[in-house]
Amino acid sequence: MAKYTFTGGIHPYDGKDLSKDKPIRDYLPKGELVYPMSQHIGAPAKPIVKKGDHVLRGQMIAEAGGFVSAPIYSSVSGTVKSIEPRRVVTGDLIESIIIENDNEYKEVEYPDAKPLDEMSVEEIIACVRDAGVVGMGGAGFPTHVKLSPKEPDKIDYVIVNGAECEPYLTSDYRRMLEEPEKVVGGLRCILKLFDNAKGIIAIEDNKKDCISLIRSLVADDHKISVKELKTKYPQGAERQLIYASTGRAINSDMLPADAGCIVDNIDTVVAIYHGVMERRPLMERIVTVTGDAIKDPCNFRVHIGTNYHELIDEAGGFIAEPVKIVSGGPMMGFGIFDLDLPTTKTASALLALTYDDVSAMESSACINCGRCVEVCPGRVMPKLLAECAEHYDEERFVSLGGMECCECGCCSFTCPAKRPLTQSIKSMRKIILGKRKKK
Repeated sequence: MAKYTFTGGIHPYDGKDLSKDKPIRDYLPKGELVYPMSQHIGAPAKPIVKKGDHVLRGQMIAEAGGFVSAPIYSSVSGTVKSIEPRRVVTGDLIESIIIENDNEYKEVEYPDAKPLDEMSVEEIIACVRDAGVVGMGGAGFPTHVKLSPKEPDKIDYVIVNGAECEPYLTSDYRRMLEEPEKVVGGLRCILKLFDNAKGIIAIEDNKKDCISLIRSLVADDHKISVKELKTKYPQGAERQLIYASTGRAINSDMLPADAGCIVDNIDTVVAIYHGVMERRPLMERIVTVTGDAIKDPCNFRVHIGTNYHELIDEAGGFIAEPVKIVSGGPMMGFGIFDLDLPTTKTASALLALTYDDVSAMESSACINCGRCVEVCPGRVMPKLLAECAEHYDEERFVSLGGMECCECGCCSFTCPAKRPLTQSIKSMRKIILGKRKKK
């Protein structure tokens, strides 16, 4: 059978063997929980509680700050300790609600859910919005906005991103293996919104057991298919996933909906299932804690707001002093300097490594080998874009397709001269996007 893929890409060591066979473990937080108001793209949420208030698990503590925003719910019962700026994985100080956990986990009563067949499009989208669901693969875009395209009749495909191509991460793999009915159920909720759409669950071929299991669940559903993708990074990047699954191409000026596609990752689809079918808000997610510095790499079901220190301790602590700690995967995650940080809706993994390949590298002059061009999934020329960035030549950078870069890191990974190509290109893109936003 053909395996779907895209042009370019790389095959880094995946590190998944450390945690892929570790079933999801429920973890109950012990200390205070921190809820940053910006856990999504768009306007920050607005606190609706104050210091001293007692809250229940599942209670809204911050309302959406606009249409492109999302509410936030307490994942524990306890008392609001304060509302103050706290550090997040990007290094920013974000206004946050701090709740002292009473360890009782008393929960609100949720509204009764209606059968999916009896729900209107508006009701389904309202459930997703009210549940505070955002893209949990890293972007954090409010999902109710994504599910409300201008021309819903032109949506042909709803793609569930089960590729999980980032090295070391296994949270989506475990979710597909342990809760496949929720993945399929969440997809059916989305398909109810689009009369002409078919569902695709796209999974890399290094997850044969997930492919077999989910195919058995949708065998009688003519609207849903499972597509086996070639294992390659960045197979799960939105543009590459759409092309591999449908043959349709999009660029930086387009949204997936412009190509008739909606894309959501595994955890997001499960959150949609909980929000629509159970009327439960987004309060927890699966986080992979892994790396060769971790004693017992695990996949945890984590209450959002839990401190990273607690997860490290629950995974047995460090067996060796980590040289590098990353929130997310090694290719696109954020290096962090402190573990006193909260997990958020977009926190997929915590990676602790005993060796830092990047800091050990010594850059040298470009040897014009062309390897960066060969592996670039955006089909641009990273060498030339990096030169433009180094000389602050914004006009040439744009003319060479610099805005088509997806910042996947393939060029830096493959460069024999160890040049920080991705970092240079990423910085220039930020400058250009910032100027465009001001205009």
